[in-house]
Amino acid sequence: MRARLVEPLPDRPALIRPAELLTTAPAAVARWTLSASPVHPPTQHTRPTRHARAVHHVRLSPGVDVLDLVTTLRDRGHPASPNHVLAGQPLYFGGPQGAPSPAPAVPYEPGPPSGVTIAVLDTGVVPHPWLMPWYRDDAADTPDADGDGGLDTQAGHGTFVCGLILRRDPGVRLRAVRLLDSDGVADEAALLRALTRLCAERVDILNLSFGGYTFDDRPPLGLAEALAGFPAVVACAGNTGRSRPFWPAALPGIVAVGALDGNVRASFSAYGPWVDACAQGVGLASSFVEFGEFHGYATWSGSSFACATVVGALARLCRELPPTQAVRHLLSDGRRIPDLGVSIA
Repeated sequence: MRARLVEPLPDRPALIRPAELLTTAPAAVARWTLSASPVHPPTQHTRPTRHARAVHHVRLSPGVDVLDLVTTLRDRGHPASPNHVLAGQPLYFGGPQGAPSPAPAVPYEPGPPSGVTIAVLDTGVVPHPWLMPWYRDDAADTPDADGDGGLDTQAGHGTFVCGLILRRDPGVRLRAVRLLDSDGVADEAALLRALTRLCAERVDILNLSFGGYTFDDRPPLGLAEALAGFPAVVACAGNTGRSRPFWPAALPGIVAVGALDGNVRASFSAYGPWVDACAQGVGLASSFVEFGEFHGYATWSGSSFACATVVGALARLCRELPPTQAVRHLLSDGRRIPDLGVSIA
């Protein structure tokens, strides 16, 4: 994984792609640029703004310091940011807590179609019996992408997330999108590209069980606008055990989900006033890959999976309510836990 750990603010590390940035002013960095391409052009699905401009992904010449260049661009009035790494494992600030464990088969019965479509941006899925109606080769998870004979760090994560949603609402239609690699890693540019492609489809709820920090704790460039085209977005708060904003969950309008262990906050769960809801995130059982000691099922813990549980609960409400109303209803009814929002049973 190409990544650089930066810490311009004490005790506030972030991961960025070296020699890459995002900006709405590619001409301003032309002298340092190897290539530039738009990753989220304004469309009819984008939130209306007075001066909507495309976000470009810029690859820089060797030796250019990304953070220095971002500061220079901002000083000149140009929106700019490093291309931050987004991920789903504890080492990289979010996703599953620890490793999955093999589990016996979990009971599951498909339900009648509900008409609700959920897009899951994750590691993709395997052709598990629960997921065959929605399996696509272009969203296939690869359990051992590096060919070392071992299960990759986050292989099966998307399959696990999709299974949790189906267990909560077996009538939904799933749209699995492979964004993260089998070690659970992607970046902001890849996310913006995926959202641009997906916004032309019908999606009622977007499940984002990953995230990361930004180097200055500002919201990621262009991401709020890219997500505004989706009726409901639910994202995990991260396994950081901290109150520091974790993106995209901390964006306004996104349902940020923390994890419970019984009736209290799970020790690994992020928390804070930006967290809207919480659900059980410890020892959950779901669909998984067939690999080694795993036979299609596992138990796992993390805010990623609390997020999927909340998405399943929201999907059931969407049977009767439009997604935006369903979100309001979900967040207005239930026990409130300080810095974790509403508890979703």
